[in-house]
Amino acid sequence: MTVPQSPVLEFPAMLHGQIGTIRREVGAKGQGWAREYLKTGAFTQPRRMLQVPHGEPLVMHSAAEFEFIRRSSWRIHMFASVFMSLNESIPEEEYQRARESFESFCLGAPWGALYHAVSPPPLRSAEQMAKRLAALLRFWDVLQGPRYAYRVPDTHHTLDELMEYIYRETLEAWFPGGPASVREHMTLTVDRMSRATREDCMEALLRVIPVLVEVDTEFKHREVLRDPGFLRERLAALPPEDFEEVSSAYKYTVTLQLAVWDRALGRPSR
Repeated sequence: MTVPQSPVLEFPAMLHGQIGTIRREVGAKGQGWAREYLKTGAFTQPRRMLQVPHGEPLVMHSAAEFEFIRRSSWRIHMFASVFMSLNESIPEEEYQRARESFESFCLGAPWGALYHAVSPPPLRSAEQMAKRLAALLRFWDVLQGPRYAYRVPDTHHTLDELMEYIYRETLEAWFPGGPASVREHMTLTVDRMSRATREDCMEALLRVIPVLVEVDTEFKHREVLRDPGFLRERLAALPPEDFEEVSSAYKYTVTLQLAVWDRALGRPSR
């Protein structure tokens, strides 16, 4: 169920405070949500919500904590602890269904849509990432108010700047030469991504990989990793779930897969 749109942005109170307090409260809420799911098969919104003032910084990644470490802050990245609680509290045979239900629940609220766009958990398939970005687009206006601390030191991004930083390469892979507006570019990308075939995903990957190889100086076999023939062969050979994981052209998962191939290229052939 989607939360009705409001001009006032509210996030769960458990995400504001000192690190230790947030860790305890988020873990406890995760256990509570697990009990609720096992009893009712559903999840409900947290009772305690706090308004997020305009211009308030939200800590979206642990790398940004240095600036905020000694003060109470909005620490959205710590929502990740919820998934550990769900994993520990829900039987294995129910867990996958519970996770899918929980994500659908989260995407119906601004705080959940923001978290899943900035820190998407597996599976990061084209289909799933399209749903996450579509949810973010629904709450775009109300999420304009805060500022976002991510991986760049001492930098508080606007929403547009944050999405540009995270998804610039992905948007260009799916919709080359798209509009200057990040919101419009993301809207066009979501439309293509949501109905993509395997070949569409392959083409998006072939566009994004050379860009990622170019900027990552850690790769030792850069020419090979930019070769379209090599890439098509390796992508086609991936197990279905591994291909799904990179099919959205999300740069962080694609870079991890490139690192696997790069290491394999450095091993002596038998």
